[in-house]
Amino acid sequence: MDAAILSLEPRHGAAGLPFGTPPTADEAVLDRLCLTALHHEASAWPKPGLVTPRDAGSHADMDIDTFLRSIDSLHGTFSRMARAGAAGASFPELQAIGVAAEARMLRATGGINTHRGAIFNLGLLVAAAALRSRRADLLGLSCGEVVAHVWGEEIGAARRNSPASHGNAVFRRYASGGARAEAMGGFPTVYRFGVPTLRRLLADGHERQTALIGTLLALLERVDDSNLLWRGGVAGLRFAQAAARRFNRAGGVAQDDWRAALCAMHAEFVARNLSPGGSADLVAAAWVACRLDDGHAPRQ
Repeated sequence: MDAAILSLEPRHGAAGLPFGTPPTADEAVLDRLCLTALHHEASAWPKPGLVTPRDAGSHADMDIDTFLRSIDSLHGTFSRMARAGAAGASFPELQAIGVAAEARMLRATGGINTHRGAIFNLGLLVAAAALRSRRADLLGLSCGEVVAHVWGEEIGAARRNSPASHGNAVFRRYASGGARAEAMGGFPTVYRFGVPTLRRLLADGHERQTALIGTLLALLERVDDSNLLWRGGVAGLRFAQAAARRFNRAGGVAQDDWRAALCAMHAEFVARNLSPGGSADLVAAAWVACRLDDGHAPRQ
């Protein structure tokens, strides 16, 4: 990993680690990578239905400042995840770190869930990267494959025993796999669609923000996003996927008027109270997976 991902400074100081010592250099870099990914995703515009620096999208209870406070509260979280992963932690041990991070997030946001999915996705990816660096038998695997191989069964068991949440309610009502199914399978949507789209757009010369938005639309077309199901049911999900498909078939972010097209889509999503938060979480995961898994990772 290079110094480029360290360029985004936090607005406040990092939280202390529970292990009694500061993070190592590699752990700190992994933490910075995840926080930077979250900043990049939050600051991108336009994004249909989602919070951006321009407006709150389909959300009446949060705005961009809510997201920035949330990200600030997560400093140190991914260092902890990496350290635990390197030590061979079980999924319940990783989950405990995530639950503590969620509590800090909720205190920072006044009880609003902004990054629960991102804590889960990014935490598992950096834990996998740290464990892979310690085990020769994992060196040929992507971080997603490490997650599935090492923690997949435990993730499935934890889902069956997990408390009530929007995601679990959607799973029961619509049989949608959601974040846990994505992780259990090694993040197949991230690696099949998110990472290749992100690499291609950056290789084609698109700036970071444009590439991230293009990646969002590629994921939105294909993900059974539990946030969309929660807000709009199956009809809302299909509407959003069809809108993304039309945008992508028309050329995506390579269109001359792509921002105007997405602003129009944004207005339609807001009118229907739709927000593809699950897809947005996977955009950040695609950025992190790119950086962790090969030499063709984004350098912006």
